[in-house]
Amino acid sequence: MTCTDIYYSRNDNFSADRQAGDEAIEAYPQMVSSVRANRAFLARTVRYLAGEVGIRQFLDIGTGIPTANNTHEVAQAIAPETRVVYADNDPMVLAHARALLRSRPEGATAYLDADVREPAEILQAAAGLLDLNRPVAVMLIAILHFVSDDEGPYEIVSRLLAELPPGSSLTISHVPSDMHASAMKDMGDRLNRLLAQRSTYRSKEQVTKFFDGLQLVPPGVVPIQEWRPANAAEAGAAASMWGGVGLKP
Repeated sequence: MTCTDIYYSRNDNFSADRQAGDEAIEAYPQMVSSVRANRAFLARTVRYLAGEVGIRQFLDIGTGIPTANNTHEVAQAIAPETRVVYADNDPMVLAHARALLRSRPEGATAYLDADVREPAEILQAAAGLLDLNRPVAVMLIAILHFVSDDEGPYEIVSRLLAELPPGSSLTISHVPSDMHASAMKDMGDRLNRLLAQRSTYRSKEQVTKFFDGLQLVPPGVVPIQEWRPANAAEAGAAASMWGGVGLKP
């Protein structure tokens, strides 16, 4: 369950997640602003990839509960023929998956019940809708901090990109260990105590390592609100997450 899920399910009255959300916000009051900034980051990166780069296929892993500006909505607003595959292993997301399948008629969307830790299985299933011989934009938005170091997070990302052709891309946002360190540690400790899915926060250097072998799109790995903000409000958002986009040469 992503931080976004904790926030939105908290508002939807799921009692366990409401408690986790309340504790997270108590530890880190900017969490709500960070969640919103993360959605804005997702939208900006999808617009860039669908618009400037011209990618027409997206693989959104760990998508979370559908909210505003879902990947297919943003991409298909630019290119209606875009195909999008969502993957998540959260039963709550599965219950909301119908909202993710409302594609424009020119394009297509699909939802996979799959775990980010199984990249081969995800790619095999995604090939039912996506042409993996053509560029694919892999979206890992606020999900990799749920993959612990001993589960091979860098190997997972490498495996995903290795199977895709040049021109593909990788987008990551990640909860930091080196911004507001005391508050973030407190939030992580509380969530790890309350939720079965534990978190591993990472530094800018560690997040940048996920892009090894890729061409980082300027401005590189930066606080998400600083990645090509569309306006002053986005640029000034209170948020603590690292984010970046890389292109496969």
